[in-house]
Parts: sequence; structure tokens; C-alpha cells
Amino acid sequence: MATTYPVAATNLLSVEEYLNTTYRPDVDYVDGLIEERNVGEFDHADLQTEILTLLRGRQQEWSVRVVGEARVRVSPTRIRIPDICVLDAARERERIITHPPLLWIEVLSPRDTLKSMRKRAQDFFDMGVLHLWIFDPQTGNQTRTAHACTPTTITAHTTGTLRVPNTRIELSLEEAFATLDA
Repeated sequence: MATTYPVAATNLLSVEEYLNTTYRPDVDYVDGLIEERNVGEFDHADLQTEILTLLRGRQQEWSVRVVGEARVRVSPTRIRIPDICVLDAARERERIITHPPLLWIEVLSPRDTLKSMRKRAQDFFDMGVLHLWIFDPQTGNQTRTAHACTPTTITAHTTGTLRVPNTRIELSLEEAFATLDA
């Protein structure tokens, strides 16, 4: 679960200060506060890299740009960093993304839950994102699952292919999750 830290007891961080500061790893900016993101564990990084690689391999065919961990300004006072986002290639490149991605992708780390992802997801949907995929790479007693979300629905998938309606964007779950068994 993300931890929120005030920059100082009485002073909030301005958007400009956030954008001109380097964080390692990068952090979300929410209404003057910074929020840590859960990153860095092997299965999370491996699955994120595999999904990014599979989607980037189709960029030209689908007329999209696929980027990982880019800052996206979801509102005037909030900047979120998706694990992966898929952008319309016809849109102008932006240093900080301000237009809604075609697809926002998150990979849960062991401390993340779908419930904890709800606040972040609402920011994406409020921005105008219509499609969010949340991948859960958990192994052991749990089945690996991808949740396809829209502003009004969430559907769990353990097999098959996820698709973004009215685009050519698609991803085989078996192909994506196979990296965790390699």
C-alpha cells in the first residue's frame, strides 16, 4: 500500500517543485503530498517488463506509443505514474502526459490490493481513461489474474486475451504470465 508523506509539517509541495525534483524511485504527487509507489520486487518488475515488451512490439501496427513509468497529469493537482500506458501515436509527445491514455496498466506488488488501487484508478477514470488493466502476478494458492476495468465495471480474467474495444490493442494472458514460469 502506498505511503503518503507531507513534505513539511505546514508546507505542501507545489507542482513545480515536484516536477523539478528527482525521486528514486519516482513517486506520485497528490494535492501537495508525495505518495510512494510499491515497486522493485522481481515478479512485479518481470511481469511489467514482459507486458511492456509485448505491447511495444506492436506499436507501429496499432499506431500507438507504449511507455513505462511516465508521469501523467491526471488533474491540476495530481500526477500519477502508471506502470505502463498506451498512448495514441497521432497525439503530440508531451514531457508530462496530459491527455488520457488509451490504456493504463498497473501490476500489483505483494503489498498492493485491488482495494488500495481504487483511489488511483478513480484518478485515471476522472482524467478520461476508459480502460485499465490490473495484473496480479501472485503465485502459490492464488491464480494469476488480470482485471479489466472501465469506469463502471471490473472483470477478472485468468485466461484468454484482453482487448481494448474499438482499437487493435490486445494481450494474451498466457503469453504475458509465461515470463513468471521461465
